[in-house]
Amino acid sequence: MPIKVLSPDLAAKIAAGEVVERPASVVKELVENSIDAGASQITVEIKAGGVEQVKVIDDGHGIPTEEVAIAFQRHATSKIDSQEQLNAIATLGFRGEALPSIAAVSRTVITTRQPLNPGGFRMELLWGEPVSSGSQGCPPGTAVEVSDLFGNLPARRKFLRSASAETSRVQEFVSRYALVFPGIRFRLMVDGRASFTSPGNGVPREALLAVYGPQAATAMLEVHGEDPETGYQVDGFAGAPSLTRANRTYMTFFVNRRWVQSRMLSFAVEEAYMGLLQVKRYPLAALNISIPYEDVDVNSHPSKREVRFREESRVFSTVQRAVRAVLVADSPVPSLAPPPGSDFPPAVAPSFFTRSAFGGARNGVGMPGYRGGDSGGTTDAAAPRQPAPPLRVVGQLKLTYIVAEGAEGMFLVDQHAAHERVLFDRICQKTLEQEPQSQPLLEPAPVELTPAQGDTLETNREALENYGFQFEPFGDGSYLLRAVPAIFGEGDPAKALLDVLDMTAFEGLVRQKEDVTAASIACHGAIRAGKSLTEPEMVALLEQLEATPNPHTCPHGRPTMVHFSSQHMEREFGRR
Repeated sequence: MPIKVLSPDLAAKIAAGEVVERPASVVKELVENSIDAGASQITVEIKAGGVEQVKVIDDGHGIPTEEVAIAFQRHATSKIDSQEQLNAIATLGFRGEALPSIAAVSRTVITTRQPLNPGGFRMELLWGEPVSSGSQGCPPGTAVEVSDLFGNLPARRKFLRSASAETSRVQEFVSRYALVFPGIRFRLMVDGRASFTSPGNGVPREALLAVYGPQAATAMLEVHGEDPETGYQVDGFAGAPSLTRANRTYMTFFVNRRWVQSRMLSFAVEEAYMGLLQVKRYPLAALNISIPYEDVDVNSHPSKREVRFREESRVFSTVQRAVRAVLVADSPVPSLAPPPGSDFPPAVAPSFFTRSAFGGARNGVGMPGYRGGDSGGTTDAAAPRQPAPPLRVVGQLKLTYIVAEGAEGMFLVDQHAAHERVLFDRICQKTLEQEPQSQPLLEPAPVELTPAQGDTLETNREALENYGFQFEPFGDGSYLLRAVPAIFGEGDPAKALLDVLDMTAFEGLVRQKEDVTAASIACHGAIRAGKSLTEPEMVALLEQLEATPNPHTCPHGRPTMVHFSSQHMEREFGRR
């Protein structure tokens, strides 16, 4: 087949396939145009899942009469006109492809009027070609009606799902944008019936109430955080650990108020909940990340569902730290008890987690300061402190857990996680004071590193040295280890360095590298499960844990203690 230029009609259909996948794509493009137009009310009407009809009505600033026809030409837009604006896109739409792509695969009617004009203008198009146009009376704003979607592409239409499934996608989109634009009143009509309405009063929690319902909305925690170095900000809501779902679809992310899908952001939120959720349970979250427009590429995906960040690791840590801060302040100690009215026997009951009596108030908190190369503070240390309850040591269970009694019942303390927390805070404090505790080796220890380990060592050289390691190159892939952190005590120093490098490489993909190194050192130096402790040793460990800024989780996010309430034990023994 010879090389030739595609016909304009065929090229338009191919281009439309990149923008318009299904009725929800039409809704997305039209609603985003309405938002860019400054609308305060947006109504979306669909029939038969949007295949038969999609109509979006807004009260925005409208389109000048003489520009309506131009708006349906490919690459026509009012939102950018220079390379500089393309590098820092501040609007939801910008490519000038939405209207021509929609019109190319449907029958489209647009009616628009600017507020100061006495009359409006109407234009009808069929498969992208104008059919009629002229003056028409209408309220200020714009209404776009799209019908017979993919009527000229039956092969595309047969790939659509059922009407109810397509309706669900539209509902998801409208509700998500109601969360991030609480000042806009969204209304969704499905087959003539009102399906969703947001208050549009500018109160974020009331928008949350409209989307998730009262039970979930009241259990959501306000999140506010900022990275002082980059200016990246995170605002929104994250669910309390007791509020979970079976999949990730309830985590919603916006970047500069653009709804995006990002595995990295999902992982950041899951990392913040580490140690607080049961296996295969996922949190609810609705978060907006505000970053300079030039630091994000919104033009990397045909339908703009995905974006690219200039500093992905900083975005990750901004989100993870902001969510973790509010969780640490709100729910420090997991409590083991069955749900109300449960008839489970005592052996099963402890698998059900409820909020502890020691939980804090559900208030948003500012995100803690960052640990840079010379700056101090850690995520946990800067969070509002929830003190550990005074505990009396009772004994040791399975050479792993310290059994203790408190005012509100019994506590099991993980001796490794507790000691890890104590060591982590001690290491960070000494580093802040620029007094790393280093232990010189009587004889330098040779260490053979893999290329990956060598790269991790060089990448984290400054942090490792700040925490007490001293080493020097000793041939290809080899180093001489001359000193280790003092907390390591006895043991194989070479193995200690290798363990720290491996842990740093594994977790360094998702955490601030200084915190990762400190956490890795603390983990390696902490008391191991299986070690017998004397009563004075257990008492000393609990006293040290109580003195830390965040005694309820280890630096990796796992809980240091679990609470069995007195009421639960009395109920299980038939005393209640």
